[in-house]
Amino acid sequence: MDRISALRNVEEALATFEEGECSLADLEREVRGVLRTYATDFEGELRAYRAQGDGPVDGLVVLASDGTTARDRVRSLVDEPGRFEVAPVE
Repeated sequence: MDRISALRNVEEALATFEEGECSLADLEREVRGVLRTYATDFEGELRAYRAQGDGPVDGLVVLASDGTTARDRVRSLVDEPGRFEVAPVE
């Protein structure tokens, strides 16, 4: 999914919410799904990586060109990352 498609999908979800056809929880689920699809559907140099470990890093997803860069990005986002591994999101 490219950026424009993601924005359109979010816009459609917002319109549905504004029309009263879904709840806030439904809207949040829809937007979260769009963002997850967008973040994990990259082609080219970037790829989504998920951190697994202790504390605040567990489940964190970042985009990076390789595992080393992904680890560095995770470390830069969390004050005390602790021990963790990163793996590509399939």
